[in-house]
Amino acid sequence: MSLLQIARCFGLAGPLLLAPLSLPARASSLTLPPETPVILDKIYSFDLPGAIAAAQHMEQERPNHPLGYLLETEALWWRIWCTSADFRYGMSDARRRPKLESDRHYFELAVKALSLAEAQNKQGESAEMQFYAGMAEAALARLYGLRGENRNTARSGVRGREHFLRAKTLDADLVDADLGLGLYNYYVDTLSSLARILRFFMGIPGGSKQDGVRLLEQAIVQGVLTSNVARFYLALNLHRYEQQYEKALSVLGPLAEKYPANPLFQLARGDLYAKLGRKQQALACYHAANALPVQDAECQSHIHELARVSIAALGSQ
Repeated sequence: MSLLQIARCFGLAGPLLLAPLSLPARASSLTLPPETPVILDKIYSFDLPGAIAAAQHMEQERPNHPLGYLLETEALWWRIWCTSADFRYGMSDARRRPKLESDRHYFELAVKALSLAEAQNKQGESAEMQFYAGMAEAALARLYGLRGENRNTARSGVRGREHFLRAKTLDADLVDADLGLGLYNYYVDTLSSLARILRFFMGIPGGSKQDGVRLLEQAIVQGVLTSNVARFYLALNLHRYEQQYEKALSVLGPLAEKYPANPLFQLARGDLYAKLGRKQQALACYHAANALPVQDAECQSHIHELARVSIAALGSQ
């Protein structure tokens, strides 16, 4: 794995907020506006315009709360992911795209969320605001990573880790912070020997893959905001790096079933069926993704292309 790839991994390590499949029966350290689950359902049902409008309404109603801005970046991110993904190595993934003028608004939202969280921490530090600061840094890092901005990606990734660690110091029960820490640990320990040397000179802290998996599994079970995104990235990692396709499928399956209107989840599920040699099930997922209505024309065109090349690859096996 190259330094560029690890920079991308840091960028993907914290995205982001996903509504859990079912809210765990536990007290949360996060004070969530009541409309939060509805916005998240819109995002992951792939109603991205509706999610953006609802997040902007939250921003207007609660201009000093970071969450509305983070939710808008989340909706924007999935459009970016959709229009940037390609099909290689038997899976669809967002690997690289150029810098675009439209990125400006995304960065402004993430910086706004970060500044609000840091301002509130200066007035009275809390685990919640440290968590939101970490999520904002992760939002910055993931787009830097997709654009190939290695140093910016690594800096934001490390700063995000520091916020997550501080959040856990203030509240050990804030399991949502385990998402960022889990992915950080996993990706750093996946580095090649050369990248490990470069990591040392850049001052990037080390990690443990085993701890990363454990923290992700913990976030899946107990996370309030991050349960599903921990599930999504654990499944991707099991696919990408571990070749544990059956386990990845069992991790990803509930997301595709909870959000059948999300074509990206259908494509990811199809990729895993294909790796397992279950061609008919893979084909069904690819056709399902291709048939789903997507409001954004560019994204829909890209989904159709991803489904086409995925089906073609399946036929060549």
